[in-house]
Amino acid sequence: METFKAFRIYSENDRVQGRVVEMTLEELSPGKVVFETAFSSVNYKDALTATGAGKILRTFPRVGGIDASGTVVSSSDNRFKPGDEVLCTSYDLGVGHDGGYSRYCRVPADWVVPLPKGLTLFEAMALGTAGYTAGLAIELLELNGMAPGNGKALVNGATGGVATLAADMLARLGYHVVAVTGKDAEHAFLRKIGAAEVLSRHQLEMGTRPLEKAMWAAAFDSVGGESLAWLTRTMQQGGLIASFGNAGGMEFTTTVLPFILRGVRLIGVDSGFTPMPLRRKIWGRLASDLKPRHLDDITRTITLAELPGFFDRMLKAQVRGRAVVRIGDR
Repeated sequence: METFKAFRIYSENDRVQGRVVEMTLEELSPGKVVFETAFSSVNYKDALTATGAGKILRTFPRVGGIDASGTVVSSSDNRFKPGDEVLCTSYDLGVGHDGGYSRYCRVPADWVVPLPKGLTLFEAMALGTAGYTAGLAIELLELNGMAPGNGKALVNGATGGVATLAADMLARLGYHVVAVTGKDAEHAFLRKIGAAEVLSRHQLEMGTRPLEKAMWAAAFDSVGGESLAWLTRTMQQGGLIASFGNAGGMEFTTTVLPFILRGVRLIGVDSGFTPMPLRRKIWGRLASDLKPRHLDDITRTITLAELPGFFDRMLKAQVRGRAVVRIGDR
């Protein structure tokens, strides 16, 4: 029986940790589509899952990785055939179902997206759930009237995976991007990928009034907590906020005044269970008008064996941008 390498997460002696092991196809979670994985990626959720820092996994052991791209080797669903290049992100992948940190993935056919024309398997994972979340956030705000001529678009927590890609995408679309970061050494990087202005979180005057000076037409927030509360107070009339992260805290305190006096709209972005028609539309845009121009600058490549160290640095906020995990021989 052929074996292959996978990064599997265990709970042993009240400690959650992952390691590279040998597995067989029969050990993977069930599914109608089997593909040979070329690449996966690292998301904050992956780091929380693999280290136990977040109580995410329900059953052990589990192959980690909420993203994967590769080539179909077998399918009992007629929508896919051997040789098709595909990607799979979100749903229960890497959480309740064995994920992308494995030479082979076996998944439900309803989770699989054909690789859009204009993207390589590597680029699909340079984007991954992070890029999909950024693209979905832009789509949702555009549906609510966001446009470059309305004013500045702020990206909060700008060196994170989703936020970095969002900044690049927005700049490509013609927005005046203002990046906010607590990492003062990364200002040049943020300008390189498209930020017109970079603000240090350490120097922000957040104020305490229910309404502060109106500055932003749109905001993309990966931080939550006090920063999100500040955003609600500083939006322009009809301002739009996309919320997709909680690096700074899950709770925030504000008043109703931004919503009833300025018409601010706070829009949640859930990338996990998007209906497939919208999912395929967003991936189509990620291969065309939303495709970041600076993926090479944003992305690094690591191996399965390097995952534990990378998870540790990610949880300590010592990384920027995206990490692609090379699974196959490409």
